[in-house]
Amino acid sequence: MSTALSFWGPRAPFAPFGFSDPSALLRRLSAPSRATESAWYVPAADVVREGDDAVVRLEVPGVDIASDVTVEVVGHRLVVRGERRDSHTGEGFRESRRGAFRRSFSLPQHVGPEAVSASYDAGVLTVRVTGVHTEPETRRIEITGATPAAAEGTTPEGETSGENAA
Repeated sequence: MSTALSFWGPRAPFAPFGFSDPSALLRRLSAPSRATESAWYVPAADVVREGDDAVVRLEVPGVDIASDVTVEVVGHRLVVRGERRDSHTGEGFRESRRGAFRRSFSLPQHVGPEAVSASYDAGVLTVRVTGVHTEPETRRIEITGATPAAAEGTTPEGETSGENAA
């Protein structure tokens, strides 16, 4: 007596799947494919305003933050990238949720890398960007080589205008 799964009846119902042999379909479904082993993982992200700061929260349970995640400021973009390697094995099955991820967020021109900080707690990566919702600092720049504007009532040569002094 055979212990293998066998199909009875015509083999035609499996033709739409590209298999004329039902056992080939079963082998294909049970074998791990490259697509499922390298499935792309995209963590859910919330971006909220807290005062003048922007806070990005990414759900990354099962990710080794210390070795598999980086938070960077590249130009004027906040980039969070990493890799998830999570698998569960049991009797007769193996489930894997793995793959590289990359989330990118635009930063205003006035925000530099020193404004970004990150923390991790209970499967949530929190990235705080301070000062995002503030007006950029206005600083008047002195122009070298220019003389101050003439005071009202004087000419550029420093003479008083109006009545002629005798």
